[in-house]
Amino acid sequence: MKKRIQVLAILGLVGLLSACASSSSRDISLIPTQIDELTQKKGAFTQPVKWSKTKPDCKGTCPKMTVDSVVFPGKRALTDLVDQTLAAMVSQLNSDHLLPTIDEFEGYYWKTAAPADEVNLAAKPIYRNKHLTVLELGAWQYHTGAAHGMSTTQFIIWSNEDNQPLILADLLRPRQEKHFLALQEQAHEQWLSQLDFAQEDPEQYRRLWPFQPTENIALIDQGVLVKYDPYEIAPYAAGMPSFVIPYQELSGVLKDQFLPTYSD
Repeated sequence: MKKRIQVLAILGLVGLLSACASSSSRDISLIPTQIDELTQKKGAFTQPVKWSKTKPDCKGTCPKMTVDSVVFPGKRALTDLVDQTLAAMVSQLNSDHLLPTIDEFEGYYWKTAAPADEVNLAAKPIYRNKHLTVLELGAWQYHTGAAHGMSTTQFIIWSNEDNQPLILADLLRPRQEKHFLALQEQAHEQWLSQLDFAQEDPEQYRRLWPFQPTENIALIDQGVLVKYDPYEIAPYAAGMPSFVIPYQELSGVLKDQFLPTYSD
């Protein structure tokens, strides 16, 4: 939960959390019926930002940092939001000190990193059309001597027209929070039924790894994608648990403009 609070704080710093999606007609859908190959070709223009560095003037085994992200020419607010959210995510993996930008984190990191430390930051669009740009952001860090690295993920749903991010409350119809939570828990049950080591002793597994709701969701072609960090609802061996709630189950739950419209 601490990670979510930190990321929401970044959203607030840039003054972007007050918006809700709007539509001039109830018949207009922001989720087209085209398949992924088509929707990915639309939306906000991006340019890659890719670099990999080792600690300056270091010899032998040296800390490393890699960035594989994107910027949005002409959309400064979205570019800044991606940068600041990535900085918040890696800050919570690295320390309790929240750093506001990747540049500032990099300076801090070179001063504090141990010889075999490594950081990877990434951001990529996973769904795009003329109305929405949906991004998945990831941060991974390995601390020298640790058994494995730690990772975290965060989605951004961006309204191209309103030039601001959308949160879960913006997507749901009034008083549908409990219904959406029930659908999320149902999808989790389906995911759990396919997890082999969860079936060895289901009762004990549920005691150790109970379901937890999350607002880390994304709109994609198939429905609402839900994703968790390692250790949130499953052991590390399960990776980053994710599942999709199909749009067919979300009628009456999501606002009409976030449901695809189908024509014969």
